[in-house]
Amino acid sequence: MKISEILSKNKATLSFEVFPPKTSDNYKSVETATAEIAKLKPDFMSVTYGAGGGTSEYTASIASNIQTKENVPTLAHLTCVSSKKEKVHKQLKLLEEYGIENIMALRGDRTDNDSEDYRYASELIADIKALCGDKFCIGGACYPECHPESKNLAEDIIHLKEKVDAGCEFLTTQMFFDNNILYKYIFRLREAGITVPVVAGIMPVTNSNQIARICTLSGTYLPSKFKNIVDKFGSDPDSMKQAGIAYATEQIIDLIANGVNYIHVYSMNKPDVAEKIQYNLSDIIGK
Repeated sequence: MKISEILSKNKATLSFEVFPPKTSDNYKSVETATAEIAKLKPDFMSVTYGAGGGTSEYTASIASNIQTKENVPTLAHLTCVSSKKEKVHKQLKLLEEYGIENIMALRGDRTDNDSEDYRYASELIADIKALCGDKFCIGGACYPECHPESKNLAEDIIHLKEKVDAGCEFLTTQMFFDNNILYKYIFRLREAGITVPVVAGIMPVTNSNQIARICTLSGTYLPSKFKNIVDKFGSDPDSMKQAGIAYATEQIIDLIANGVNYIHVYSMNKPDVAEKIQYNLSDIIGK
């Protein structure tokens, strides 16, 4: 099933993100973990893609397993930097052979070996549309706190509109920890004429080591309420996990109460985290 069909029902949805193994040695453990998450029957699951396509075959394989064995719609990530068009087209063919109908089209992190075939995600989206027509439902990423490489949010939204005009059918946000940031952001998107569904990306922080990485990569704003939780429970792994899940749950409940129905959880291949969040929301989302 295409993600656009799922989101068109305009009801609360819950989806999870998983990542493929980096090497074949870890394939079985990752396959087991992702299958456990899939057994929760989320509305869909996304599978990430390594820089430069380093996990491309595993991405397709894991996505196919989730879809065929657990009957959960899957969204396969596809990045374009450091990849020639020939490689991207090969991956598109592989995804089609596996029966994958949804692609998250991303630029990816730049490296020293960047290809000149693609510079932006909008070019990848246009290429997929030109080559495959409507075979795939295409999603894209958005940054409520502005993409790190954009001069400002206004410029960032202009580039986002280019992605949507190229054929992007829904957007998934980068993680955020203050819902007011998202509410203001969605208002600005609508003002700019971007009307596609926006899926809120939520990261349950289950250990204090994640915080430094989050801030380094994205410069995400951390509200004092969240900082206090980390300060209080960060040195106790079990307490931090419980508090992190509770904070993410509270975020999600507030989002749904304010009309943001589509929730995507960065579950990091952790079935217990996914299960607890879903349990906390069972009556709210009907699962």
